[in-house]
Amino acid sequence: MTEAAAVLPLWLEIIVAVLVLAGAALALLGSIGLLRLPTFFERVHAPSIIATLGCWLIMHGTVLYFSVADRSLALHALLIAVFVAITVPIMSIFLMRAALFRARQAGRDVPPSLSQPKVDGSAEAK
Repeated sequence: MTEAAAVLPLWLEIIVAVLVLAGAALALLGSIGLLRLPTFFERVHAPSIIATLGCWLIMHGTVLYFSVADRSLALHALLIAVFVAITVPIMSIFLMRAALFRARQAGRDVPPSLSQPKVDGSAEAK
C-alpha cells in the first residue's frame, strides 16, 4: 500500500465499500444456500452462480481502489476474477456429470438426459 491510499476521495471509498460489501454479501448468500438447499444438484448450481457474481463485484471494487491508490491500472484482481469465472462453471459441470453418472449407476431417479430424444412410444401427428 502506498502513501496515496490514505488520501482517496470519500466518493471513491463509498463506491469501493458498496462493491466489496455487495460481493461479500452475495458470497455469504451462496454459502447459506449451500447449507440450506436439499439436493446435491441444487447445492452445486445456485452457490456457484452467486459466488461468481460476488467475485466479480469484489474484483471491480479492488481494481477501482488500487488503480486510484497506485495511480496505475491494477489488473491483478481482473486476472483472478477471469480465472474464477472460467473455472467455477467448468467445475460445476464436471461435478454435476459425475453425480448424474453415479445416481444413474445406483438406479436412483434423476432428471432425463437432454442430449437424447424422448422415447414415448406414441408418434406425434404432424
